[in-house]
Amino acid sequence: MSQLSDPTKGAIAIVLAAIIWGFQPIFYGFLLDVPASDVAAHRIFWSMVFFTGFLTLQGRFGAINATLSSRAQIGWTFLAAVLVSFNWFFFVYAIQTGRLTESSLGYYIYPLVSVAFGYLFFRERFPRLQWIALGLMVTGVVVLTLGLGVAPVISLVLAGTFSMYGIVKKNLKTSPTVSVTAEVWMLSPFALLWIVGFSGAFELSFRQWGLLMLSGPLTGLPLILFAYASQRQKMSTVGLISYLNPTLQFLVAALIFVEPVTKWHGIALVLIWSALGLYSLSAIRQDRARLASSAATSGTS
Repeated sequence: MSQLSDPTKGAIAIVLAAIIWGFQPIFYGFLLDVPASDVAAHRIFWSMVFFTGFLTLQGRFGAINATLSSRAQIGWTFLAAVLVSFNWFFFVYAIQTGRLTESSLGYYIYPLVSVAFGYLFFRERFPRLQWIALGLMVTGVVVLTLGLGVAPVISLVLAGTFSMYGIVKKNLKTSPTVSVTAEVWMLSPFALLWIVGFSGAFELSFRQWGLLMLSGPLTGLPLILFAYASQRQKMSTVGLISYLNPTLQFLVAALIFVEPVTKWHGIALVLIWSALGLYSLSAIRQDRARLASSAATSGTS
């Protein structure tokens, strides 16, 4: 692997992250008899243990102090922690309530929700293709809502919380791995209090305890791979490969969990996939334009 180029290493890392994320529902399917709130609490606590060990081995544990160096940074970190914990909880909740299909749709529409939030909060300007993509995504959600008679709440919550999480992360002045470690450290006292005081922790079997402990590295590893890939690959490439995650989730929902897939899901998926295609094309064009501009600037300097 050391002989591979950085972009190749980045591509391999994001593929591995997407595969882990995509097949995670199978893992959490073995914990259907543990309440989603308990699973989320364990996921936070054991993620803290995993990330702490990872940073300690790298000799970077002290970097957490930089993340919590001011009241503003502490506030942003806590908000990020709350958002990611909500996202983790509703992902497990979707699996336990037979709504993994909605979860997969949420991670499909997440990039386009981020575009909308970027415009609303930062007045970011976007090419026409991305606006068309956003319109197709909204149409897909409306079609699904009218067809099923109920809004895809799980999809919207997962896409919304993860998009807001990304916005908050812009305000954290440290690496993604360090900031996530700080986030789970802030939440760990609450998670531990829930595990000991409000969950059925002392009634769990050894098998359940083992699976819950494993949820820590299963949560942390793909996040580390994603951060690694983001530093070595173009974001458009990372974004494109990341769609492997919801695709695998959808296949798991339909083929393994045998969740119902209606014609309305099919229509919505076609619209959302079309939106993602336009969004990805626009992102690739933007990447090429930035590279051309950077090359031109280097050539004249």
